[in-house]
Amino acid sequence: MPNSVLLSQIEALEKEILEKKGQLTELRKSVPDKLVKNYSFEQSNPQKTTLLELFGNKNELILIHNMGKCCSYCTMWADGFNGVFHHLIEKAGFVLASPDSPAIQENIAAERKWNFPMISTRGSSFTTDMGFQKGNSLMPGVSTFYKDEDNNIYLHSQAPLGPGDDFCSTWPLFDLLRSGASDVIAKKKLNNHSAFQLTNNIAVGVKNVEKAVEFYENIIGMKKVNTLENETKLSISGTNFYLEESNENNTFFEFAVEDFESTKNSLLSNNCTITEEFSNTSIMIADPYGIKFHLFQV
Repeated sequence: MPNSVLLSQIEALEKEILEKKGQLTELRKSVPDKLVKNYSFEQSNPQKTTLLELFGNKNELILIHNMGKCCSYCTMWADGFNGVFHHLIEKAGFVLASPDSPAIQENIAAERKWNFPMISTRGSSFTTDMGFQKGNSLMPGVSTFYKDEDNNIYLHSQAPLGPGDDFCSTWPLFDLLRSGASDVIAKKKLNNHSAFQLTNNIAVGVKNVEKAVEFYENIIGMKKVNTLENETKLSISGTNFYLEESNENNTFFEFAVEDFESTKNSLLSNNCTITEEFSNTSIMIADPYGIKFHLFQV
């Protein structure tokens, strides 16, 4: 078949697919909106939040149903959402929901450098009620909601997530390769040259923590996330800063590893020292050259 004919067929099919997507959007809009209750969820630190609170100052909400730490494909989708998160929240609230505990979610988010908020659906019927869990089987997807002037919440639209969808940019790019996407296996590691995954958390010892928080908020423009008993969490450009009162002005970075014990032994054999031990998979380390960091198993 002549090349010009093939290109014409491709162009015609691309136009047809675009038209079909428009029809699909209109069909989804025609499904009656469903009134839903104000579900309660767990967050880190530990905190509780509600579906209504997830809207923030927006009237619409995008909620991703993620299968959690067990699924490397869900992780790849979430990596993509992280890259456009700052665009999405200009129009709507955005949150990722998974059955993992808040502590596990916090560790994964730090390792992946995810900026978006996460909620735990464990102990809740929410995922089942939304149609993304049947028995013990979870399915990834997205639900969108809006609220009215009386704070009634409505489920507006839904879509499944999976290879070839419009929600993960890797697949259409793989399809353009000569080898295609059939042999793709999603992997969780962000780098393959090191066992250490640098997180987006930095702890800083400051003098006069109240004044420091005021400075970082009002002068630097950091956003205060929360204040706990011994520290205040601030965030800017996807990096979290944990400020705590200290006269030593130490700065601590953080690394996540999969094989904690062998990594710890390797560090100790190379003249590193443990300065504090929180658990058998979470310690503070000082290397012999000046860097201090938190090491934990993800």
